[in-house]
Amino acid sequence: MKVLVTGGAGYIGSVVTEHLLESGHEAVVFDNLYQGHESAVHPDASFVRGDLRDVPSIERAFEEHPGTDAVIHLASHTLVGESMRRPELYLRDNVANGVNLLEVAVRHGVRRFILSSTANLFSRPERMPIDEGQPIVPGSPYGESKAILERILAWYERIYGLRWGALRYFNAAGATERFGECHDPETHIIPLVLSVALGRRESFTLYGDDYPTPDGTCIRDYVHVSDLAAAHLLTLEALDGGSRTYNLGNGRGFSNLEVIETARRVTGHPIPYEVAPRRPGDPAVLVASSERIRSELGWRPRYPELEAIVRSAWDWYVQHPRGCE
Repeated sequence: MKVLVTGGAGYIGSVVTEHLLESGHEAVVFDNLYQGHESAVHPDASFVRGDLRDVPSIERAFEEHPGTDAVIHLASHTLVGESMRRPELYLRDNVANGVNLLEVAVRHGVRRFILSSTANLFSRPERMPIDEGQPIVPGSPYGESKAILERILAWYERIYGLRWGALRYFNAAGATERFGECHDPETHIIPLVLSVALGRRESFTLYGDDYPTPDGTCIRDYVHVSDLAAAHLLTLEALDGGSRTYNLGNGRGFSNLEVIETARRVTGHPIPYEVAPRRPGDPAVLVASSERIRSELGWRPRYPELEAIVRSAWDWYVQHPRGCE
């Protein structure tokens, strides 16, 4: 297939593009480089610099690359905290940009569409681990924007016959040999902890150590970015059998203290930390059930252990001391 990857110059997008190419597909990266990096565009992919707010630039991407079969839509504002301060960026831009993309894609004959969705759909889970049948109660304007896009996709299937998949990521982490994680600002725990080991920060800030968990710190489900990429390819190829939604995680949780201890073992650095008050809205435990994609598509994480995930990220940072520059 020829696949347009929006946000393909970002962290997850670069690895998804890498996997597409390794699997024999063609990849067209569409990115405005607002959060992405041109160095993260795979050298074997075509690159169109454009903005989803600008419909003519989307049209140009499809006109320059006729015969595009599918879209993997990863480009969006993604910071939960920012969405609570600036909801317009999320409820306007994420939704409107997604509709712009859908409008042009359908006009150019695209019949497969994968949406990067989020675990932030589930702010009030009724049970753990969280499966796809849990009530959707977005925890922020960011989560709300993804919930709206999922509903829009259902209408595009009904009206235009578009087959779609929504992949609800839990915590993407790790790296491949070629591509790793570099955000500005960085908000994810593993790169923040590793930045202390690299000497870029004096210490790590741990928000809360009084949660009702075994060691008092939050528990989260981490899934290797390569395993996420593999899920995109499996879902893309399965859309002939109908549209689908999947929660993506390892199905087990690791506490913040476990992340720190694992990073200490992997790096050999002490990694000091200081405890700060809890952040509002942080639940004690978030763990995914990925049984649906396991049973339907045979997806299995290749990196289920936290140490392997952290080690892959550390190896990338050591090999790329200047990040994505």
